[in-house]
Amino acid sequence: MQLLPWNDCYQSGVIDLWNRTAIREGYKELTEDSFNRIFRQNTYFDPACTFILAESDSDSDSKCQSESNSKSKSNSDSESAGNSLPGTETVRGFACGCTGDDLPLGAIAGYLTCIVLDEEIRTDEHYATLLDDIEARFRILGKKQADVLFFNPMRLPWYIPDTSGHEHNNAPGVPAGSALHSFLLSRGYAERARECGMHLPLADFRMSDDILKKEEQVAEAGYTVELYDPKRHSQLEEMLTKLGNAAWESEISRCAAEGIPFLVAAQNGQAAGFAGPVIREPNGRGYFTGIGVDPEHEGRGLGTLLFHKLCEAFQQIGANYMSLFTGSQNPALRIYEKAGFRTVRQFAIMRRELNPNE
Repeated sequence: MQLLPWNDCYQSGVIDLWNRTAIREGYKELTEDSFNRIFRQNTYFDPACTFILAESDSDSDSKCQSESNSKSKSNSDSESAGNSLPGTETVRGFACGCTGDDLPLGAIAGYLTCIVLDEEIRTDEHYATLLDDIEARFRILGKKQADVLFFNPMRLPWYIPDTSGHEHNNAPGVPAGSALHSFLLSRGYAERARECGMHLPLADFRMSDDILKKEEQVAEAGYTVELYDPKRHSQLEEMLTKLGNAAWESEISRCAAEGIPFLVAAQNGQAAGFAGPVIREPNGRGYFTGIGVDPEHEGRGLGTLLFHKLCEAFQQIGANYMSLFTGSQNPALRIYEKAGFRTVRQFAIMRRELNPNE
């Protein structure tokens, strides 16, 4: 088994590996287009933080081998006799990490995106071979910790279990109970939290009497929950700034500027919270970035009402289902469960402090 640096010639082999191995963990299959979108064309893709574990295959007739054989004889002669040419191997393992100083925690953290191994070679030794080089790259770049976290910009889609192809667009951590999860624990990665992947078929959603009563109560206090209208609602930017979430602020501000629908809770016309945007993805999923309530307006049930009204809005635009993830200790979990969501998978958020002398 050889540890090899990234070469574009290995892309097809990685896709084959993924589609016979990673899909068993529930990840969505890869195509050339989706691999390029998630990995190669990603702003944060780093070839020096991407590795292959391969077996030599002297009978290989891959595109990479053909390209390698087209090199001049002088270049071929310079190859070490013990090393096979790129593409003359069968990909048995793939690992990728990424960094970016402009990412959340990016100044100090590197993100571990994935380590995938064929089942028959899935050993701690092979996991360690790939992980060691990713962590070494993080150290070279001055990172002090390695994180498995939903801030990773390389988003790995996964399928909702027991559905007809419903999918979520981002795995927020390592699948809990997986072989990689166990290995990372053994290597000193601390499990810092559990993220619950949640799902709701929208055909099952109904506005309960409790929620309808809550809507009446907030209306008596001068609140409305409805689609944002710049002619009727003010103080949106100020409200988003108070929430302190840069991703929400960026996306919802863009939606307001471009006329993309989202819900706003308002008191006497002044924004007090948001939910959305209200977008049906091509796969039928109701996509939204989040829900937030101005701290000055918390405790009135606006978050619960916003979320239920969001589910209703997705029904109205023909979305088939919704999916999301939230921390197992997040109080919002109860809001989602009240709307009919159920937890379908759990993901571990993990971190290891990197010793610069290792």
